[in-house]
Amino acid sequence: MIVFVYGTLKQGGCRHHHLGKAESLGPGRTRPEFRLYDCGEYPAMVRAPSGVSILGELWRVDPSRLPILDDQEGVDVGLYERVTIPIRTEADEEVSAIAYLYCRSIAGLADLGDRW
Repeated sequence: MIVFVYGTLKQGGCRHHHLGKAESLGPGRTRPEFRLYDCGEYPAMVRAPSGVSILGELWRVDPSRLPILDDQEGVDVGLYERVTIPIRTEADEEVSAIAYLYCRSIAGLADLGDRW
């Protein structure tokens, strides 16, 4: 399964190890349908009418890691939701990838542009 990461799960991020023995597929970009906000220790990606194309990384992850990622992203407590979205690869191909979208209010959070 392919996972799109844009924050703490990126290479060098404090939660990257939760991807397990994932294979890097290189950089990727969302369609311009999202905004990225600063939550302090992590970013929040949300759908937005005035969205931009968010830059992140694509990783091929063993499906057995999904419950671990869900736990790390706080899916069960409503912090993030797991969705499948199209991502444009560095080779200009579109792939379907799992991403985590922020579920709480972004009021007062700083806009980060296209990357964290």
